[in-house]
Amino acid sequence: MRAPALYSAAGSLLLTTLAAAPADSAPAVPGAAEVRGTAVAAARARAAGIDFGACPKGEDLPGSVQCGTVSVPLDYARPDGKRIELTVSRTRATHKDPHNSKRRVPRQGALVYNPGGPGASGLYFPLIGALPEWKRLAAAYDLVGYAPRGVGRSAPLSCEDPKRFHKAPSPAPTHPSEPYKRERIAQAKAYARGCAQRAGSALRHYTSLNNARDLDVLRAALGEERLTFMGASYGTYFGALYATLFPSHVRRMVFDSAVNPDPDQIWYRNNLGQSAAFEGRWADLREWIAKHDDVYGLGDTAQKVLRSYEKAAARLAVEPAGGKVGPGQLQGAFLTAGYYDDYWPHRAQALSAYLKGDPKPLIQQAGPHPEAAAEAENAHAVYTAVECNDAPWPTEWRVWDRDNTRLARVAPFETWDNVWMNLPCAYWPAPRQQPLDVRTGPGELPPTMILAGERDAATPYDGALELHRRLSGSVLVTERDSGTHGIVGGPNPCVNGHVDAYLLEGRLPVRRAACAPRPEPRPGPAADSRKTPAARAAAAR
Repeated sequence: MRAPALYSAAGSLLLTTLAAAPADSAPAVPGAAEVRGTAVAAARARAAGIDFGACPKGEDLPGSVQCGTVSVPLDYARPDGKRIELTVSRTRATHKDPHNSKRRVPRQGALVYNPGGPGASGLYFPLIGALPEWKRLAAAYDLVGYAPRGVGRSAPLSCEDPKRFHKAPSPAPTHPSEPYKRERIAQAKAYARGCAQRAGSALRHYTSLNNARDLDVLRAALGEERLTFMGASYGTYFGALYATLFPSHVRRMVFDSAVNPDPDQIWYRNNLGQSAAFEGRWADLREWIAKHDDVYGLGDTAQKVLRSYEKAAARLAVEPAGGKVGPGQLQGAFLTAGYYDDYWPHRAQALSAYLKGDPKPLIQQAGPHPEAAAEAENAHAVYTAVECNDAPWPTEWRVWDRDNTRLARVAPFETWDNVWMNLPCAYWPAPRQQPLDVRTGPGELPPTMILAGERDAATPYDGALELHRRLSGSVLVTERDSGTHGIVGGPNPCVNGHVDAYLLEGRLPVRRAACAPRPEPRPGPAADSRKTPAARAAAAR
């Protein structure tokens, strides 16, 4: 699902029955009009192609990357109506075998990537080919990224003034008071109204189903008869929708850190489950810090590390660090560490320094970045619109309050912050859809590959198991005892070997395969970088 810079969390716990769908909900199965509209749009895109050239200066992409646009209908039921332009980026296949300079590698087509969100852009993905773990794939494939509808230059969506988006410093109560809850309810209602006012009638068309349809139009525009696709996090969900809607258009698909696609989980229950899972990852991080107490001095047990964290949060509530970092920013920084092991040394060092009187590392890591406010607000708006449009949500506050009060007793770290992130969906002004039942039968879909870390909190492991059950012929590769979110291209040669064998040769392991866990991070100074393809590509700029 979401990348941590874009959201606080999402997940599911079977605590309650969702409220019934509103009477104006869209049908569960896309209608004939959308089917025809997608075919019309794809045919037009195939005829037009993509006129690749220099990338827009504002994207800060090097000359080795080309950019272009593809036109898609805002509403697939009306393909002759309003159209929007999606920005696409590409590097050509290098044909260079990294292990044999004399061998020319044949091109296999385009590999299209989506990093998740909803709300994340994949424009920097083509840069990933410069990294050692990706050179074999870059030799055989054009690497293609794009900004989905609503993101960046692709018909950008906004719900509030970006100048108001970063509200720092902020609190992070694990057991909020009734007045605080009322304040956040008012904010959620105002945010939902802002989305409707700024987007107008277009708001209802930012959905996962339309993201899947857009992907088919992009396939056609690239001249590909069948799609080779890699999706991470939320990208696995609309990738699974694509596999269900267009199984005959699939060549190969990699689902990295899979969202649970069960219609009953989308999205309210998926959000509860992620909150529950993050409590386990928070415990993993504290145990690691305790193991290295000689380096950080935050306590030699997980409980003592928690007390150090709570001491810092209490101090920040009284006097925010640099006037910017309060308990909310502290929690957000450590939530990011729940996604990526690489952050553990960085965050532990900052917390240690703060408690010893040096707030600078914490301010640097957890403080707001005003220069990125517009991008962050845009990503947040797309995230909210897609998830609110995709499915029914409880419309009564008492349901949210009951479920999350219960959950916060055992999982206080992320639960309420996740509520505030998603609460606009309770008051959403656009019609809600019924989620598509992701499912393919034997022989309907070529074999696909699902990757998952056993302790991933952002997309808990049961989601990968569910997707594996629903996509006939899929294989599941598990990184044991790992909690990093997004495992392709990381430090595990077993995982990367399976991906290369599949994408380059079509070879798959048995129905389920397991890889040993990646090494634990080493204590001490660490680079604040992620190992997911999109993040590593952005870091390579």
